[in-house]
Amino acid sequence: MTIKTATFASACIAVGALGTIGCGSPTDGVGETVDTSEDLLVGSHLRGIADADFAEVKAAFVTVEDVDDGLGPVFNDAACGNCHVQGAIGGAGEATERRFGRFVNGAFNPLPNGGGSLRQLKTLGAFISSAGKECVVPLEKEPADATVHNVGRLTTPLFGLGLVDAMPDSFFQNLARNEPQSVRGTANMVSVLLPDPSDPNQSIGSRRGGRFGWKAGVPNLVQFSADAYVNEMGITTQHCFQGTSVTAFATESAPNGVPVQQGCDDNLPGVDDAVGSCANGLTEIQDDVAEFTEFMTFLSPPPRVQQTTTSTTRAPSGQQLFSNVGCGGCHSTQTFTTPRRPANGVPGGFSFQPFSDFLVHDMGALGDQIGNAGDSLATTRLMRTAPLWGIRFRTKLLHDGRATDIPTAIKAHDGQGAAAARQFGNLGSRDQTNLVRYVQSL
Repeated sequence: MTIKTATFASACIAVGALGTIGCGSPTDGVGETVDTSEDLLVGSHLRGIADADFAEVKAAFVTVEDVDDGLGPVFNDAACGNCHVQGAIGGAGEATERRFGRFVNGAFNPLPNGGGSLRQLKTLGAFISSAGKECVVPLEKEPADATVHNVGRLTTPLFGLGLVDAMPDSFFQNLARNEPQSVRGTANMVSVLLPDPSDPNQSIGSRRGGRFGWKAGVPNLVQFSADAYVNEMGITTQHCFQGTSVTAFATESAPNGVPVQQGCDDNLPGVDDAVGSCANGLTEIQDDVAEFTEFMTFLSPPPRVQQTTTSTTRAPSGQQLFSNVGCGGCHSTQTFTTPRRPANGVPGGFSFQPFSDFLVHDMGALGDQIGNAGDSLATTRLMRTAPLWGIRFRTKLLHDGRATDIPTAIKAHDGQGAAAARQFGNLGSRDQTNLVRYVQSL
């Protein structure tokens, strides 16, 4: 299914009596109150998308898979919607995947022979295969020679990512050029393994700015979907792009680096979900991956909370303090506006504020110590700036969930974020509260 969109004349998306999304910033002040009535709209689709069409792709996103669907042999959960739950389906979650590795002569080694760097937390366990075999799939564990242990990565929110996917590389590169040298980020240019068929500028092996995942290692939402399907759910897929078979996501995970007995990876022979012949220049994305992509593409941004000032005391606003301490250096306050005719079908000329630059920054000791594989620039200390919109729905913060409140998360910033953390710590309690309330409104 391909969702068709209507023509958009406005650069804003209206949300009825509750205001608009992406059309300006709310004001705040000391003692403001938060109106949470807008929370009912979280998880809706962009205007111009038919309710029935969005419901169909959302249903695919929450479908629970089993061994007969190709689940396993090892996985983290059986449905995308089981992890992306906070605020609405598609939000962040408390689920934390685990990674490990080893430093060898100062370089990060993901220990692929030990099943790394991702340690899936679930297994098919003992079951009878479709061929009648008695199968036992072991749980994964860290190899004895790992020196980077049990690194957590939280489930990231997906709200508004279709708008981010629509932005050209030049936009993020310009953001980097305009950032102060002390906090300047880097656009993580990575190879496209699975191109978005709607974008004529993408091809197999072309390079595009990574903008998804904790390390900004994924360049588009269709690749993000296929990658999550195989790594988080163990479901392998094969696709066609202009007559070429794309098999980058067609290999089953080997628990602890040891392939399971043939026929015991799941109950489907070969690739779990494959398209037909790739002859005659065919381009076709496997159905589930296409539907996951469309769900994320048309999932709307979280509405901003409307704030009202209940005190006339003269003091810097939370918005002003956010900029004064340097939070906006990476969590960009700039308004993004989608191109006039985005290739992925989201509204053109749509303005939104995710409060991220989607660049990677040196976070010092706050880096996850995991180096990305392939041609990614995101080494062990580099992390993508997490978008702050919708942060009020998250119960755990930072990449590993170590913080459960905004002040703790700010104070944990290191590397290029250390100066802002110090500035925040130097604020008086009233100003800290005011800044935090502003962040909670995003």
